[in-house]
Amino acid sequence: MKRVYRKDPARQLRNRLLATVSALLLAGPAMAEEPVVFGWVEKSTLEPWGVEVKAKLDSGALTSSLDARDIETFDKNGEEWVRFRLELTDEASGEPFEERLELPLYRDIRVRGAGGRDERPVVLMKICMGDTIHEEQFSLRDRGEMHYPLLLGRRTIGHLGLLDVTRTFLNSPDCGDDAEVMRYEGEDEGDIEDDDVEDDEAEDGEA
Repeated sequence: MKRVYRKDPARQLRNRLLATVSALLLAGPAMAEEPVVFGWVEKSTLEPWGVEVKAKLDSGALTSSLDARDIETFDKNGEEWVRFRLELTDEASGEPFEERLELPLYRDIRVRGAGGRDERPVVLMKICMGDTIHEEQFSLRDRGEMHYPLLLGRRTIGHLGLLDVTRTFLNSPDCGDDAEVMRYEGEDEGDIEDDDVEDDEAEDGEA
């Protein structure tokens, strides 16, 4: 007597679903977006002006730093603001760029460096790295005697991706009108912090 085995539709559907889920789980790591890798020197643009500058990515610093002149704090409607001047050279065109800004004071930091300890105001500004605009904290100081007008510290590097300290210029800034904007999200931090910053006045193998 021949036995007849009937297919169970419910079991077939369950097996297909299990197979699909297993395939997705196995493919997950391969399908996940890999983090972007940046070199220890990159080109960046200050937004919204699109001025291109060299940025040094320095894991020895916590807070990023931007070259600024004529820095002064003042009161505006009962809140602390910062007035300062940008005096930069556009790396792309070679043209000088100057802009006077007034921004809310985000906080103050105390910085320990080769020249001793000083207090600096911190503001939120936007830069383009790769194809993404990042709003980040920047302490303001006169970096006119330094090789890089923009220094990106660990706080910013952690938002960018990975750092390869053996390479430079791995990503060109390319932020169009539809570029993704990563807004800064406040972290647990005091109004005053001590920050170990490496002096980059004299770098071996400058890029």
